[in-house]
Amino acid sequence: MNWSWMLPPSFSTVSGDIDGIYMVILWITGITFFITEGLLFSFIFKYRHKEGRKATYDHGSTKMEIAWTMVPLVIVLWIGAVSKGVWDTVKVDVPAAGLEVIVTGKQFEWTVTYPGPDGALGTSDDFETLNELHAPEDEAVVITLRSEDVLHSFFLPEMRIKQDAVPGRDITVWFEAIQPGDYTIGCAELCGIGHTTMGGTLTVYTAADFQAWSSSQAQQQQP
Repeated sequence: MNWSWMLPPSFSTVSGDIDGIYMVILWITGITFFITEGLLFSFIFKYRHKEGRKATYDHGSTKMEIAWTMVPLVIVLWIGAVSKGVWDTVKVDVPAAGLEVIVTGKQFEWTVTYPGPDGALGTSDDFETLNELHAPEDEAVVITLRSEDVLHSFFLPEMRIKQDAVPGRDITVWFEAIQPGDYTIGCAELCGIGHTTMGGTLTVYTAADFQAWSSSQAQQQQP
């Protein structure tokens, strides 16, 4: 059964793996919820008040206590084992090559810094865009995420990215888009009165179109 209607459209190389983990957890929690609620209502009906019935008491069951401790433990450990590969891909195995940019959150905007013609960040030919992230398709985009003031959360739903931007810390996050287009950037952390206006657009180009855009921006922003 296709459950993709429950999630935003996916346009990154890791979206499928992340969505798979999400659906596993959703099924487990959903089944647990309905079993728990079913037992709750059955007990309410079975043990409802009746004339002449007296309450009985027991001191518990060791077997039951072991069961309701071990079953959740096994499920959590299994989810952790299944998720580890995806976690490593998203958080640990950051691509060594690709486009490197700096995204800085500030009430209530995102500033994106790109390397200029020399291909290195932190030099005089760097250039910036405001509330716009431009990237090529089929190439890793490695983001150094920062905040200048309060806690923000950089949110790219179609790329399955949601990462907090913490003042005083540089946090690395990455994605690789698989289709040109315009995608939503948001802030998913309440950061002040203008929080709802803190958005932007990710524009993904073909490799040739991105190179042309990057060259034109570098020329326009040079003094």
